[in-house]
Amino acid sequence: MKKFDGIYYKHQNGDSTVVFIAGTAADHAFIQVITGEGSRYFRYPLTACSFGETLRIGGSFFSNEGIALNIEEADASIRGNIRYSGLTPLHFDIMGPFRFLPMQCRHRIVSLYHRLDGGLAIGGKIIDFSGGTGYIEGDAGSSFPAHYAWVQCNSFSEKACVTVSVADVPFAGRRFRGCIGVVYAGGVTYRLATYLGCRPLRCDETGVILEQGKLRLEIETESAAGHTLLAPERGAMVREIREALSCPARFQLTQAGNALFERRSDSASFEYV
Repeated sequence: MKKFDGIYYKHQNGDSTVVFIAGTAADHAFIQVITGEGSRYFRYPLTACSFGETLRIGGSFFSNEGIALNIEEADASIRGNIRYSGLTPLHFDIMGPFRFLPMQCRHRIVSLYHRLDGGLAIGGKIIDFSGGTGYIEGDAGSSFPAHYAWVQCNSFSEKACVTVSVADVPFAGRRFRGCIGVVYAGGVTYRLATYLGCRPLRCDETGVILEQGKLRLEIETESAAGHTLLAPERGAMVREIREALSCPARFQLTQAGNALFERRSDSASFEYV
């Protein structure tokens, strides 16, 4: 089966949000860019890509220490550098024991929250991300799930992050609805996952509700059209999905009815397919 591998780099500062998805598909390398104005897909030959601690695609570089963009085409120009510091990784793989099994798509979280320094020039617009917050995750495999919801937000007044995925997962000739999620706040990480007994009680275009023992996570999102992105299907980047880059959302995590985390943000990212 043909494979893809992509890393999602999110950058926020105030009302400015920019995402870069850098990776490889079956027959090419790519950089996908999402801003508040829209999305662009830049295609490169695999020979223009090199791996290591730093991923190079064309003249652009991506790593856990930061990114350096150098994209220049007839109708598009993206240049600049953003440095990362204070990365917040998980203590162990978000996939848990499922990381050892043959899965259609393997999800990974690199950093829930980190500081940004630097900026970008996108077209004629200069964006300063210094003092902003970042988030990094990745996916690898053959295809995205046929149906899924994904929510991510770390645009809060304090150092915090919420990220959740609920998907119909094909496995061993059958399908099950699996979920993985993290609420990070106050230096504490709350993990919700199928392998820990988590059950999705609701998953639709308006949000997600998860329950795991006495923990209950409710996420309410407001509808947003979002921007069209390309996603993998059998290793090829041919499937169209939509992501709302910055939409209003409400988050509430309770334990036995007692609130552990309750926040609202106007800058959550949301996909429902």
